[in-house]
Amino acid sequence: MKPIDLRSDTVTKPTDKMRKAMFEAEVGDDVYREDPTVNRLQKYAAELFGKEAALFVPSGVMGNQISLNVHTNPRDEIILEKTAHVFVYESGSAAGLSGLQLNLIEGKRGVFTPEQVGEAIRPKSAYYMPRTKVIEIENTHNVAGGTIHPIENISAMRSLADKYHLAMHLDGARIWNAHVETGLPLSEYAGYFDSLSVCLSKGLGAPIGSLILGSADFIEEAFRVRKAWGGGMRQVGIIAAAGLYALENNIPRLKEDHEKAKILAIHLSGIESVEVDLDSVQTNILSFAPKAISVEEGIAMCAENGLLLGKGGIGKIRAVTHLDVSFDEVEKAKSILSKVFGD
Repeated sequence: MKPIDLRSDTVTKPTDKMRKAMFEAEVGDDVYREDPTVNRLQKYAAELFGKEAALFVPSGVMGNQISLNVHTNPRDEIILEKTAHVFVYESGSAAGLSGLQLNLIEGKRGVFTPEQVGEAIRPKSAYYMPRTKVIEIENTHNVAGGTIHPIENISAMRSLADKYHLAMHLDGARIWNAHVETGLPLSEYAGYFDSLSVCLSKGLGAPIGSLILGSADFIEEAFRVRKAWGGGMRQVGIIAAAGLYALENNIPRLKEDHEKAKILAIHLSGIESVEVDLDSVQTNILSFAPKAISVEEGIAMCAENGLLLGKGGIGKIRAVTHLDVSFDEVEKAKSILSKVFGD
């Protein structure tokens, strides 16, 4: 029997309609900027976010790292939350590729404050310190459990960035989830940031790809860095077509994934041997802590019963709902969780 896979929303597979769009895609050489499907995707995304331009890249890591590279010079510093994807899950690329230092702020559910950032900004007169250049925010926040960064906090952070002439970058791998849950337009989120990296291959269901968004000048430099880092692609419209289909069809349905995560969270909250913070279950990611067995044992026992889960930070198990897991499968997952962790 096929297992219920809640390890990540990256495990989704293209639907038949998405595959048809890929099969029929008109293509050209994207390094020459001649792939019409890529060009349509980039134009559509830029309009969606209210930005001048967009650039299609293979992955979210590349999107984040290109953006940080364009904003900075070696020995500069980025301020970000201490469990941010850029720090935890990008293989030290900020240091290795761009010579950057990361100044980590301890947030609450992934959210840190302008007051904390203000204390971390390096004085320009201190030639012996790295230069603060970028404030980076992750929305939604992966490690914190898919939590949403409040728009009021983002606005206040923008005011601080303007005061100190800093750039703002959004790791918006799952910004779609924040948009759907809050009802705030994508363009409103994007308006506070100089650059964004957004993923097509998570909840939206495309098999590959991310987008960088920003000003025309910023994207022009990002295009150059993408080529330098081996990200220049040729007849990539076959893949871009999946991303375009995802943007046109798969954003509103993300609300279903949020409902599935809440169903699981409420069920787990009734199991005494499990600890779950219901307030942190805001979108499609659910993290919970087993009390009686280890994380590794819990994951292994669930897998033996047909439920695939992942690690969700220190001492926690993570479940991520997505379009390839139905409401019926969520009910089956509830039964497995009860069997493994006790009623």
